[in-house]
Amino acid sequence: MSNVTVIGTQWGDEGKGKIVDWLASRADVVVRFQGGHNAGHTLVVGAHTYKLSLLPSGLVRGKMGVIGNGVVVDPEALLKEIDRVTAQGLKVTPETLKIAENAPLILPVHGALDRAREAARGERKIGTTGRGIGPAYEDKVARRAIRLCDLAEPETLDWKLDELLLHHNTLLKGLGADTFTKAELLDFLNGVAPRVLPFMAPVWDLLDDSRRSGSRILFEGAQAVMLDVDHGTYPFVTSSNTVAANAGTGAGVGPTSIGFVLGIAKAYTTRVGEGPFPSELHDQMGRTLGERGHEFGTVTGRPRRCGWFDAVLVRRAVRVGGVNGLALTKLDVLDGLDEISICVGYELDGKKITSFPSAPGAQQRIRPVFETMEGWKDSTRGARSWAELPAQAIKYVRRIEELVEAPVTLLSTSPERDDTILMRDPFED
Repeated sequence: MSNVTVIGTQWGDEGKGKIVDWLASRADVVVRFQGGHNAGHTLVVGAHTYKLSLLPSGLVRGKMGVIGNGVVVDPEALLKEIDRVTAQGLKVTPETLKIAENAPLILPVHGALDRAREAARGERKIGTTGRGIGPAYEDKVARRAIRLCDLAEPETLDWKLDELLLHHNTLLKGLGADTFTKAELLDFLNGVAPRVLPFMAPVWDLLDDSRRSGSRILFEGAQAVMLDVDHGTYPFVTSSNTVAANAGTGAGVGPTSIGFVLGIAKAYTTRVGEGPFPSELHDQMGRTLGERGHEFGTVTGRPRRCGWFDAVLVRRAVRVGGVNGLALTKLDVLDGLDEISICVGYELDGKKITSFPSAPGAQQRIRPVFETMEGWKDSTRGARSWAELPAQAIKYVRRIEELVEAPVTLLSTSPERDDTILMRDPFED
């Protein structure tokens, strides 16, 4: 019996919510290990739709949820999310949700700085959500972060806020933005402390106990490999490591505990915000994919840019992300198309290349090299076995496996959790 780690292999929005929900029904503990409330998972359970940003998806299934130390937590956003899902009938209590005592907090000053810097970038903006994720991670690395455990120590909070404001107010003033007072931030933190502190726990200890007892642990990633701060399309990336290797660091477990790594990939490609996108379609086909796939960001509501499946990028994600098997989603969006293309390489300055370059200038100059396949007319929506799939759809899946060098172990054919074809059970690997 194995633990499972789920990561995205493109730019996020691959449909991780449904897959994580499907896996969570068979797990005992579900752990978020990186990111913040800039990520979003949509879970459709019967007649209910849950939109989660910070809360682990397993809470929807009544499982223990853990927010690890690798997550930056906006306490106000967390409490609003808890209130929202509680109104939908979910139970979120200190018994069902544990938050790492060493998790860094996002304060109002972080969001203000995030938005001020993005505005100052002008045409070179990164496309952040403005929620303060980046500045909060910067504070963590610079050793001035306010962590959850600090809320229980007024004397620690006092001197830490002095150091934090010295840095942030200097930057805000230089950008022409409003600064913050110590009293403002203290009022904010003292206001949320009574509600968030009961969730605090040494989660590394809890997870080790779970591992020793044989419990199944599901590590739930946010965003995706191509948004990884090291391995993604830098600087148009998030501020954390999204690869599976970070599940250990971000949750407080050893690297052997992350188990089977399941990479989620959409049957085509989408991206929200700025940054390179080699296989993007600027024509009617791109609009068709967006309309059929209902491609709007869970958190921001922004329309997603759409394009053909980029096998080069997913192969990179498989290699650096440690992916053992793929979960391919939204295959039904491609139903009825005469032809379907796959990006199998790039052309850079007249030369063919087979990997994505790291330099920003080269990323802007590359052009996709497409391979075109015959489409299929029959519907794949709702299929629950290979026998129900059109022959051309199976050929498409097999070609993806060849190109990305990883098997498709799970196939999703609609938003419904049971419309899933399972070839290999990650928990039994």
